[in-house]
Amino acid sequence: MARALRTIWQSLAAPVITTSLYFVVFGGALGSRIQSVDGTDYAAFIVPGLIMLSLLQQSISNASIGIYFPKFTGTVFELLSAPISSMEMVLGYVGAAATKSMVIGLVILATASFFVDLNIHHPWAVALFLLLTSFAFSLFGFILGIWAKNFEQLNFVPVLVVTPLTFLGGAFYSIDMLPEPWRTVSLFNPVVYLVSGFRWSFFDKGDVDIAVSLAFTGGFLALCLAIIAVIFRTGWKLKN
Repeated sequence: MARALRTIWQSLAAPVITTSLYFVVFGGALGSRIQSVDGTDYAAFIVPGLIMLSLLQQSISNASIGIYFPKFTGTVFELLSAPISSMEMVLGYVGAAATKSMVIGLVILATASFFVDLNIHHPWAVALFLLLTSFAFSLFGFILGIWAKNFEQLNFVPVLVVTPLTFLGGAFYSIDMLPEPWRTVSLFNPVVYLVSGFRWSFFDKGDVDIAVSLAFTGGFLALCLAIIAVIFRTGWKLKN
């Protein structure tokens, strides 16, 4: 968090510029052809997808890099021998990564409000999804940082797996617009449930039921916690 504060303008400028470019490209170019989706202005429709895209990328990268460098330099052994519990160690790294991701998500939301009129139907759900998604994928990033042997492995999952799944997960369109069998195939994409639940919190409508989206997000968070518990119990990729 101290490093994030030292590079505050760099951390905040990137999402503001990226969000503005997305609105110029998608909101301007496609918005003139796609007037609305499910009764929602297209420029406003893509806001939850933009925030979710950034949230996943930032959460994974912040947490994975945070734990990878101590492992890479060997200073992780100082952490493991320090008089702190594994829970405190995970909370420090994951809490910092999730906090930064949520701040960036709110910055993107504030930037988007300059381009479109946003009427958020369920503010509590927006806050809940920001919190759950940030922590769940920061935990996932923490696992990736421990698993990675080098920088190539560190970037493999975020770049070649998570980002394509986000673009194919209804971030910029509704999966109801897809013909069969592609709509059914899309339901096997886990990011669909994150984007749909987050979009429901904005517009009171989504591609899948909100209860299913919440259950998936909570289940993924619980799974990551269980994996991290096993890692610290066995010392996999940490103590050896």
